Amino acid sequence: MKSKHSIKRLFPYLRPYRWKLILATFLVIGTNVLLALDPMIEGLITTKLMQNISNHTGVDFTYIIKIIVILCISYVTSSLSTIAYNFLFTSAIQEAMKALRQAVEQKIRRLPIAYFDTHAFGDILSRVTNDVDTISNALQQALAQILNAVLGLSFAIFMMFTIHPMMAILALFIIPLSIFLSRWIVKKSQPLFGKQQDALGNLNGIVQEKFTGFHEIKLFGKEEDALQDFKAANQALCDYGFRAQFISGLMNPLVSFITYLDISVNAVIGSLFVLRGVISVGNLQAFVRYIWQVHTPLSQMTTLSSAVQSSLAATERVFAFLDEEEEEREVNKATHTMHVKGDVQFDHVYFGYRKDNILLKDVNANIKSGQMVAIVGPTGVGKTTLINLLMRFYDVTSGAIRIDGTDIKDMPREDVRAMFGMVLQDTWLFHGTIKENIAYGVEHASDEEIIEAAKIANVHHFIQTLPDGYHMMLNEEANNISQGEKQLLTIARAVLSNPAILILDEATSSVDTRLEQLLQNAMRNVMKGRTSFVIAHRLSTIRNADVILVIKDGNIIEQGNHDELMARRGYYEQLYHAQFAHLQD
Repeated sequence: MKSKHSIKRLFPYLRPYRWKLILATFLVIGTNVLLALDPMIEGLITTKLMQNISNHTGVDFTYIIKIIVILCISYVTSSLSTIAYNFLFTSAIQEAMKALRQAVEQKIRRLPIAYFDTHAFGDILSRVTNDVDTISNALQQALAQILNAVLGLSFAIFMMFTIHPMMAILALFIIPLSIFLSRWIVKKSQPLFGKQQDALGNLNGIVQEKFTGFHEIKLFGKEEDALQDFKAANQALCDYGFRAQFISGLMNPLVSFITYLDISVNAVIGSLFVLRGVISVGNLQAFVRYIWQVHTPLSQMTTLSSAVQSSLAATERVFAFLDEEEEEREVNKATHTMHVKGDVQFDHVYFGYRKDNILLKDVNANIKSGQMVAIVGPTGVGKTTLINLLMRFYDVTSGAIRIDGTDIKDMPREDVRAMFGMVLQDTWLFHGTIKENIAYGVEHASDEEIIEAAKIANVHHFIQTLPDGYHMMLNEEANNISQGEKQLLTIARAVLSNPAILILDEATSSVDTRLEQLLQNAMRNVMKGRTSFVIAHRLSTIRNADVILVIKDGNIIEQGNHDELMARRGYYEQLYHAQFAHLQD
């Protein structure tokens, strides 16, 4: 039932191309009518030759040539019709799949960050690419062939009854036996095809994870462990794939075996009828052809079984993805267009990724406009979570976060996020020029503005040393420049966006000492006049902060500047001596 529901959900994507599909269907009907008539026409030649031999007369070449001409016209017409309906089906299906991919892409944009935090990127990628391609290939192969099979089967049965009803009834035993075998095999193989698609998604997830962490794997000598993880996922895919394909592949030989038996029985009975003059030898020849025309669609459907079953599993996965809960739609929220000062207030904020596990508990803080705020604490206490709440990647469980006195839940997410600029530890640059990467998100930025942003980020001189300067093309992985240089480019991007509030998440961790000094000087200029939140472990960053928020056990237990917190001799002092004292001059 679930598969049938998923298949029905493909109809809206095909509906805009229904006239192509309808015309293609009429061409399929015409083609199958001609194919159904061909055996009878061919039989006329055999019957005529037998009559000539029996009557000891010469071969009537005029009659035979006339039949051959009719057959040639039929063959050519059916071939042209086949080309035409394949073109129409292909066009409609590919357009429909393009629309489905667009729906998946639009869905990705509407999903909350929580979805991507809890699902492997490789599995998501598999649904977007492999699963949609599986549906496309199955429709491309199956739609015309299934229609051909149904019509060909119907016309062949009709023609067999016109030749001899009793022989037709005997021949039709092939159909219920084939259906019984097919349903039994599908029942066994369909769950395996679902597991095969899941195993493929899992394998893609593992490959994506291992390649992303390739350097760390090499560094820690974990190649063997990574290989074992891949082998286990690969073996699971191999096992499910073998079982699914092998069981599904039993259909064709079993149906063929039944067909051969059917032909043998009807050939004997038909020969007796020919000898008794009940049917002509040409009709017997045509009847055997019709048995093959019954077998051919049954064989086609069994051959397509694996593709269809894979597509059913893929369809379920794609629409399961499309049914994922989206970010709550915001209606009747006024656009926040006023000038942003950058005052930030955390008012009794509680938050947990799960309702039964609250991570942040009663967080309170008042940040004044223009202040540099450092967030410190042990790993896992919620430093990054606090930033995610600020930008409404997640909404607080209770309490409120206010910017300039306005609860951010009362503002559209786009307006909230437009206030922020981010520089992350994991840099993201795309395949394009350095200029395009710096200007990402800032439409119509002038060359002068881009260069000025690069100068503030202390990356302008480096760019000028490159072969094509600002027009140098970064490759797919942006690994034709160093990690530190990538970091500086992302900072230039943040500078150009001119955000009211700046967020740096371990922003200097990948920059060497020389570049860090340049970066620190640049960031001091960037931070002037705007509120800045910094998650960092470098002493230089923390000591320069106006406010340090110390988080422990989901709460802000201390706040103040470096000297104030050290004077209190509390938890911050312990962290400082444990983590930062060795960095002092």
